[in-house]
Amino acid sequence: MPILPQISDAEWNIMSVVWENEKCTANEIVDILSVKTTWKPKTIKTMLNRLVKKGALSYEIDSEDKKTYHYFSNVSEKECVKEASNSFIRRVFKGSLNAMMANFVKEGEFTEKEIQELKDILDKKKK
Repeated sequence: MPILPQISDAEWNIMSVVWENEKCTANEIVDILSVKTTWKPKTIKTMLNRLVKKGALSYEIDSEDKKTYHYFSNVSEKECVKEASNSFIRRVFKGSLNAMMANFVKEGEFTEKEIQELKDILDKKKK
């Protein structure tokens, strides 16, 4: 498995837009994030360039106007979520998934439906 790039919290916002739209221009990303954030277009474009340098994104130049870049992801959301989750467990819970789960279960508030879903997941793991 290739080494996944480190994606900052701010960069996750950009990656989420790209994952949701598969391919999009910088202007489309700016339009979407301007509703969700207070970032200026230049900030968003700087983060896009950073993500390209990290290898998380690539782009294709529009064949007609030669000026528009269409960004797409080099890494799947699933892979990045898995890596970020594992990194969190290593950093915060010293690598113990059990400690993390116990903490969330003890501290969390769950509906009956959520409790049943957790039980079902654990039952499937037994098999």
